[in-house]
Amino acid sequence: MHVAENGFDTWAPPAAALVRDFVNSYEPQEDAESLTSVAALTDWLSAHGLVAPGASMTPTDLRSALRIREGLRAVLLAHAGHEAAPDARRLLAAELARLPLRAVLDDDGGLVLTGTGSDYVRAMAGLVDAIRRCEVARDWTRLKACARRTCHWAFYDSSRNHARRWCSMAGCGNYVKMRRRATSRTGADRTEGASRAR
Repeated sequence: MHVAENGFDTWAPPAAALVRDFVNSYEPQEDAESLTSVAALTDWLSAHGLVAPGASMTPTDLRSALRIREGLRAVLLAHAGHEAAPDARRLLAAELARLPLRAVLDDDGGLVLTGTGSDYVRAMAGLVDAIRRCEVARDWTRLKACARRTCHWAFYDSSRNHARRWCSMAGCGNYVKMRRRATSRTGADRTEGASRAR
C-alpha cells in the first residue's frame, strides 16, 4: 500500500488512476472544482494524456464532462455499497450513448475504444477505454467513492478483501465510526433516562 502523508492510499493501476483522478477533479468536502472553465477542462485532459495541448473544447463539452464525472461518482458509490443517485447514473448513460465510439484493434491486436469527431469525443473515448481496461483487469469494482456523506472522494480499494469503505481510515473512517459511537451512546442514554423517569 502506498500511503501519502494525509493517510490516502495513492497507488492504483494506470487505467483506474485515470478514472479516479477524473472523478476527483471535484472535491465535494471542500467544494473545490478543478474543471471551472473550458480552458481548465482542456488543461486537465491534456495533462492526463487524453488530448493534445490546446485542443478545441466548447461549453457544451464542459457540461457533458461534468455530467459524466458525477455519473461515474454515483457508480463508484454503488461499488462501495452505497445508494447512488439514480439521476446521475441516467445522465451518465445518456452522455455515454451520445459519444460516437468505436472499437478498433491496436498494433498489438488488443481492443481499444476510440472516438470519431471532436477533440472532446476523442478524450472521452480515452476515459471510457480506461473503464474498459479496468473491467478487463477486474479493477473496475475496486474503484469506489468514500462512505462519508460529505466526502465521496474516489479511491482505489487495494485491500485484500476489497471491503474498504472510506478514502482514508485515519480521516473519514475514524470520523464515521466516532459519529456512530456517539449516536448509539446518545440513544442508549435516552432509553436509560426514559426508564428512570417511570
